[in-house]
Amino acid sequence: MKYEIVNLEEKTVAGLTARTNNLAPDSQMIIGGLWQRFYGEGIYESLKGKVNDKALGIYTEYAGDHTCDYTVMIACETDKMCIQPENIAVKKIPGGKYAKFVMKGNMHKIVADFWQQLWQMDLPRAFTSDFEEYQNADMEQAEVHFYISLL
Repeated sequence: MKYEIVNLEEKTVAGLTARTNNLAPDSQMIIGGLWQRFYGEGIYESLKGKVNDKALGIYTEYAGDHTCDYTVMIACETDKMCIQPENIAVKKIPGGKYAKFVMKGNMHKIVADFWQQLWQMDLPRAFTSDFEEYQNADMEQAEVHFYISLL
């Protein structure tokens, strides 16, 4: 897969979180459930100070192995000064060096294909914060930018 190296500034994000593991039989239900709640329960609309309309799928707090538990967060980037509703988690995506991948096509297929291919790559990963940035909501003609934290 082709990618470019980019340097990102720290981002403040707000949304919903859960813990899971790629080997857990319910991991896809957990992640899918967060997405359903994010849009179905009006969380997206309730976020204050969104800096754009892009949704993020963020993966943090894991030890560098695809079999470890990690935190998944469905969120939007927000202004760091905004106070969010009580049921909303607020976190930081660390600034630094990332590998940026751009994928286009059927949303479910490109996301699944990306992560399968990524685990086969020999990247100097930092495992601090990896995230998907959804450029649009078109399920068939999606564009998703993937950012993988690097050492």
